[in-house]
Amino acid sequence: MEEHHIARRGLVLGTLALMVSGCTSTLRQVTEPISSAFGPRSGLSPRFRRQHVRYDGNEPPGTIVVDTSQRFLYAVETDGWATRYGVGVGEQGLSFKGTATVGRKADWPSWTPTANMMRRKPRLVQYAGGVPGGPNNPLGARALYLYRDGRDTHFRIHGTNEPWTIGTAVSNGCIRLTNDDIIDLYDRTPLGTRVVVV
Repeated sequence: MEEHHIARRGLVLGTLALMVSGCTSTLRQVTEPISSAFGPRSGLSPRFRRQHVRYDGNEPPGTIVVDTSQRFLYAVETDGWATRYGVGVGEQGLSFKGTATVGRKADWPSWTPTANMMRRKPRLVQYAGGVPGGPNNPLGARALYLYRDGRDTHFRIHGTNEPWTIGTAVSNGCIRLTNDDIIDLYDRTPLGTRVVVV
């Protein structure tokens, strides 16, 4: 009986994460997979696994570049290299575009739907008080908060517990990575990092 109860709780929490999933250069690929911190990434297409790739864009080292059409995020490094991550992006009309800076970082962030999210999806009103951080939170293990002109844009680069959504346009505008990828990116990204979303 207890096992059934746990399975039902997992189903409910998983459904919550799916419902609220949300919150955005030319390169030559060189296949050099980087090992996963959490083991195998079930449900993730091999195309979207983290890789060290050649980078021939104009952005300087230390910049994060998100190519929403190709569904990749690049952490630009020195000597023409970048670490490339597969990402999920916002549904059409909900994506952030342009430049921003990382104005805040959070470890196991809490999540509260914005007024616009609740207007578009009234079922989210039940979460208006917020969802605490943890393994079942829709923002996953880490979040980088995007700011423009010193103000929060309400767009995030964050983790997800739904690796099968990487490579798709399903979020409420945020940019999502697998939890192990967001931890890797979070650890290498200082506050003030420039982010370019195209």
